[in-house]
Amino acid sequence: MALSHAVIIPTYGRREVLARLLQWLGKQSRLPDEVIISTTDETQVPDVGTRFPVRTVFGVKCIAAQRNRGLEMALGRFDFITYLDDDLIPATDYLERAGRALAQNPDWAVVMGNIIWDGATTGEIPWADGVEALRTAEARGKADSRAFDQVGAQGGNMTIRTAMIGDLRFDERLALYSWQEDIDFTTQLGRRGRVVCLPAIRSVHMAVRGGRVSGMRFGYSQVANPVYLLRKGTMPAGFALKLMARNIAANTVRSIRPETHIDRRGRLRGNLMALGHLLKGRVDPEYILEI
Repeated sequence: MALSHAVIIPTYGRREVLARLLQWLGKQSRLPDEVIISTTDETQVPDVGTRFPVRTVFGVKCIAAQRNRGLEMALGRFDFITYLDDDLIPATDYLERAGRALAQNPDWAVVMGNIIWDGATTGEIPWADGVEALRTAEARGKADSRAFDQVGAQGGNMTIRTAMIGDLRFDERLALYSWQEDIDFTTQLGRRGRVVCLPAIRSVHMAVRGGRVSGMRFGYSQVANPVYLLRKGTMPAGFALKLMARNIAANTVRSIRPETHIDRRGRLRGNLMALGHLLKGRVDPEYILEI
């Protein structure tokens, strides 16, 4: 009996980007049994024809909440769930490889793919360039078949065995962009099964601008969210401290001559605000709703 496989896409403010992804998913060697779009309202949903059923669910603007709404719709109906960012370009064998990996390894809880080119670090990647990068990688020959254990997985590029989810949900106190909600969720899943990265499951993250929170809000989350998860016990101390230090250092150095696609000065102000709150003992991930 074939195992069922759904795709959940949390999205906001990028209707055209979402439309392109939906059309691209029709090229998958293993089509999704259903795609669930989780967003704020019907104006965010493009009208495109697809080779698979599409369902929608609406609610507040918060990535963690959007993930949960899609999850509630999928639980009890599908064996596997793949979460994709709306600006991710998955290789055409992405779902086939992810589903096969979980089917062959019943002790695995989460499979994360390999982003071969990430616009979050290089600047926004045009669609055509991302597709060409995937084709070039495929043409190079056999992909690395090894599996690498992870602390947690990237939320826009992971496939989960639903039988292991149980009562776990994404933490909606991580408001708006919900930075590190994926690590929080998959670290807990890692207590029930292995969390692995498979380099053979390739994708490109375009990092399309728009539909995201302000630089200052994001900068606050870069400190507040790891502190909150460290206290919660779902983020290792070394991981949290390294994450905060790296981001604060990057925002400090690059605020002198910031990249055109990143609000480094806004992020640095948010970092400093959160550090101030931390010293006063009242750092709170939900404070970004007041910024």
